[in-house]
Amino acid sequence: MGTWIMAGVTFREAARKKILWMAIAAGLAFLALFGTGLHYQMKDLAARGMNPILLKQIPGTMLMVGLYAIDLLTVVMTVLVSVDTLSGEIASGTIQAVATKPLPRWQIVLGKWLGFAAMMTAYLALLVGGINLITYAMARVTAHNVPQGFALMWLESVLLLSITFFFGTHYSTLTNGVLALGLVGLAFLGGWIEQIGAVTSTTSAVNVGIVASIIMPSEALWRRAANSMQSPLASVLNFSPFSSASLPSSTMVVYAGVYAAVALFFAIRSFSRRDL
Repeated sequence: MGTWIMAGVTFREAARKKILWMAIAAGLAFLALFGTGLHYQMKDLAARGMNPILLKQIPGTMLMVGLYAIDLLTVVMTVLVSVDTLSGEIASGTIQAVATKPLPRWQIVLGKWLGFAAMMTAYLALLVGGINLITYAMARVTAHNVPQGFALMWLESVLLLSITFFFGTHYSTLTNGVLALGLVGLAFLGGWIEQIGAVTSTTSAVNVGIVASIIMPSEALWRRAANSMQSPLASVLNFSPFSSASLPSSTMVVYAGVYAAVALFFAIRSFSRRDL
């Protein structure tokens, strides 16, 4: 019961500090920009008498690029909204107001984690659902396997959330943010190195990308999500910036889930043993 109470408190606190509302405003602005761009793109393509096949593939590609932007936006938002929740409260001493109550410390951490997880789930659902509705309304195109793609993007957000909680029990807010975003950057670069290595048949480059994914599997989750959501024709013709030349396996998805669970476990363990 204490866990769910803490989750609700975390959610309401984010709303009170306007973090939740600013995130929603940024998401709506993104959808408005995407819709405006797609409107003029479709208007221009229709005026040119574009081939019907291309008329479907071009907005489909724009949709995938939009989903990629949503993925990056969600990852950054996850880090920004949660980076201060443990490290900042420990540094300021405000955590003592909660930790001294008859509430196990593990419930404090898990409750806060659930609160932020619920927040990011709603945020991701708003953006993924919104961009698909916009593309369908304007071009009668939607992403393939949306539930599967959404689940993989959600797991990526949960992974980052667990990592920021773990670092938050050891380091300051600034250090926590640098480490979390640094790992995201490492995964991003490693993923593209792996993709390029696969296209050019450079085994060593592919191995570098795989090692980067083992260190931080966030980008591997996105590549798996992109492969499931993009058009099969786009995959065959490589009519997409998201090549499936080196597709992360289902084992990597399981590894990412275990990674997130282990990071959360050690965050709870570290917080429970820390002298506040």
